[in-house]
Amino acid sequence: MTERLEEAGAFVAERVATPEVAMVLGSGLGAFADTLGDAKVIPYVEIPHMPLSEVAGHAGNLVVGTCQGKPVAAMQGRFHLYEGYTVNEVVFGVRLMAALGARTLIVTNAAGGISSSLAPGDLMVISDQLNLTGSSLVGESVAAGPRFVDMTEAFDPTLRGVAIEVAEAQGVSLAEGVYAGLLGPAYETPAEVRMLRTLGADAVGMSTVLEVIAARQQGMRVLGISCITNLASGISGAPLSHEEVTETAAAVKPRFEGLLNGVMERL
Repeated sequence: MTERLEEAGAFVAERVATPEVAMVLGSGLGAFADTLGDAKVIPYVEIPHMPLSEVAGHAGNLVVGTCQGKPVAAMQGRFHLYEGYTVNEVVFGVRLMAALGARTLIVTNAAGGISSSLAPGDLMVISDQLNLTGSSLVGESVAAGPRFVDMTEAFDPTLRGVAIEVAEAQGVSLAEGVYAGLLGPAYETPAEVRMLRTLGADAVGMSTVLEVIAARQQGMRVLGISCITNLASGISGAPLSHEEVTETAAAVKPRFEGLLNGVMERL
């Protein structure tokens, strides 16, 4: 794994400046990378050993540019266990951005709302997570980080505070809650959603949790933001679809991009 990261890192580093902030942009949220200044777009297919993103709403590019004067590397699309990738492939992009020099990760996702206080179109800053994928950073390790990762503060409290302050200043509603990451790709059953609520989850999705573990292994500070694109199964009574996810994420775009820009300005 270390050799593959070094090869990928050398390829990217020859083409772009060193980023301070890394971003993973989830389903329907990748357009934020198009707003970066002086952007260099590198398709995943060109990066040695980089997996390919095959889910609708994931463009499959690493975009390196500037946001509020700060150098940023942003992934337009991520990789999922349900696509058949290994854990090390799922977190390869995060490890790559850390190897390039990024010390802060802003991870975003589209999620189903479980809490009764959440509605489609809401934004939620992630306070903590439940890794229910059935896996973690097993197998191959990386020399740059510890095998046993401290997850006491998986999501940086200072960064969460910044996001909340920015949202208040912008007049944007921003919830705070626990994100549960499951394997997918099937949406949860109503019984599973009731279980998740009992466990303390406010929102649920099929990504993020492994990326956060990998980022913390590399010593990165993490800010997580979920876009609530639908109510979880059994709450609204309506059938769920990926089209609804991407459509709601697109509608949230102005508030989402405004929040990210505000956070970047404060970093």
